[in-house]
Amino acid sequence: MNSSHTELLPADFAGNSRVWVYQSHRRFTPPEARQIEQLLKSFVLDWKSHGTPVKGWANLFYNQFIVLMADETASGVSGCSTDSSVHLIKQVEQLTSTRLFDRLNLAFLIDGEVNLVPMAQLPDALGNGLINEESLYFNNTAQTKVELETKWLIPMKDSWLADRYLQVTGK
Repeated sequence: MNSSHTELLPADFAGNSRVWVYQSHRRFTPPEARQIEQLLKSFVLDWKSHGTPVKGWANLFYNQFIVLMADETASGVSGCSTDSSVHLIKQVEQLTSTRLFDRLNLAFLIDGEVNLVPMAQLPDALGNGLINEESLYFNNTAQTKVELETKWLIPMKDSWLADRYLQVTGK
């Protein structure tokens, strides 16, 4: 498990390259991960926008997150090309019986492992000390390569969760 995800990002992609992060409700098994990695590789090789190849990249992080990236300095990404990426993610869901569009599970990196906390249970997780304001949170709202590098894995106190949950619990 590589906690330094930035080392794996493509150096030749612009900082404003578009990013999509999909989080699974569970870790993928090793055979599933191999299958997903092959699907991702095939997808980015054939990814097109109105017939023009998209400068794309994809990777599986922590065996639980699929990250897609498109460098639009080479060619733009249209609705059709975005739709094709959503189709890919739905295909992964079907192949692995996972949920990749569920935004109600929050992911934290605790002792080098991804731990999911249902949003409704976040106050309890804070109250019992499972997580705290320094816990590393996967901010899957990152939209660019720069945001993925700097704002994807951040302390909870620096995320959108801080105002909503840290004030309530007094932490």
